[in-house]
Amino acid sequence: MDSSNDEALDIIITNVVATFRVRCHLNLRTIALEGNNVIYKPEVGKVLMKLRKPKITASIWSSGKIICTGATSEDDAKVGARRLSRVLQKLGFRVRFSAFKVVNVLAVCSMPFAIHLIDFTKKNRPIASYEPELHPAATYRIKHIKATIQVFSTGSITVTGPNVQNVATAVEEVYPLLFECSKPLCK
Repeated sequence: MDSSNDEALDIIITNVVATFRVRCHLNLRTIALEGNNVIYKPEVGKVLMKLRKPKITASIWSSGKIICTGATSEDDAKVGARRLSRVLQKLGFRVRFSAFKVVNVLAVCSMPFAIHLIDFTKKNRPIASYEPELHPAATYRIKHIKATIQVFSTGSITVTGPNVQNVATAVEEVYPLLFECSKPLCK
């Protein structure tokens, strides 16, 4: 980033959570015994399976519902889900990939300035909250795009939303509010 005012903010996606179904009953014991990179958790009734490329971890239930976490883009999440379906198919299950949906995206972004959290919370009182005894960040919830932003005094923010587009929109929406409450630069 350079020092000009029209610099772009880098939004780094750290986790994409997606769900899908395979439309068949899965024998978790078979997956645990015959699959690779598998952790069987019979007390919870699920199997964890990890893929290396794309790097995802899948929680697999016997009902055929699967949750994939750890992808760094929506495309990687879909590719990982399809690869996982193929692995299950090779283990002998009659898998039919369906109902794929990205349910959560976590991203981080650094503002080029520090933020005065008390001012930020006072100016945006109904939707912003700050409890320094409980958490070092102020929480800002944008209901119409279903995004939650954690704002730290260092200028770092964490954004959670239902998809990548909503996360980017949330950052664009909160930037002017954060800029208003930026701390003066110390020289």
